[in-house]
Order: sequence, then C-alpha cells, then structure tokens
Amino acid sequence: MDLIFRFIVGGFIVSLFAVLNDVLKPTSFAGLFAAAPSVALATLGLTILSEGKFYAAAESRSMIAGAIALFVYAFIIIQLIMRFKLHAVSAPAGHRAGCRARDRERLRGGGGEAE
Repeated sequence: MDLIFRFIVGGFIVSLFAVLNDVLKPTSFAGLFAAAPSVALATLGLTILSEGKFYAAAESRSMIAGAIALFVYAFIIIQLIMRFKLHAVSAPAGHRAGCRARDRERLRGGGGEAE
C-alpha cells in the first residue's frame, strides 16, 4: 500500500511541475521544472509522513548541500570551457583527472594541506 501511495504522490507532483513548465516561458527550462524539484518535493513529503520532521530536515539539508556542490562543479566546468576553449565532453574529463592527481598527492602526504 505504501508503494502505491508513493507512486500516486510522486506522479501527481511530477505532473504538476510538467503543467507548470508548459505554462511558463521559455520552454528551455523543461528538465529543470519537470524532474529534480518535483521528485525532491515528493520525497520530502513522503519522508515527513513516514519518518518525521527532523529526519526530513536532515534530508533537505543534504539536498541543499548537493545543489551547492552541483553549482560549484558546473561553475568550474564552465570556466574550463570558456578559458581554455575546451569541448563540453573533454572539460569534465580533465577536471576529474585533475582531482584524482590532487587526491593522490594528498594521500602521499604532500600538498593541499595547510601546516
């Protein structure tokens, strides 16, 4: 029964955001209004009902931290693309390689840490 309830609530909220996307202009925000916010709101609503307010508050803080991390990552990738004229596919790969090199250096005990 719980699974059916989740399906109905999730579908309703996703449909609500899809209608909102059709009403608002420009339509280039289709993915933005149809997917992530509606799923997040449905998840939080169901979490409040099943786990309580305090657990849902912790989940919402995690969602906010994830949104901030996504913004920082997107900002870094955009800077790489604009400054070094990289292709959209190669910029994230270069960023990952740089992060791995930095992490390997930290594991060896060098660089990256203030003493």
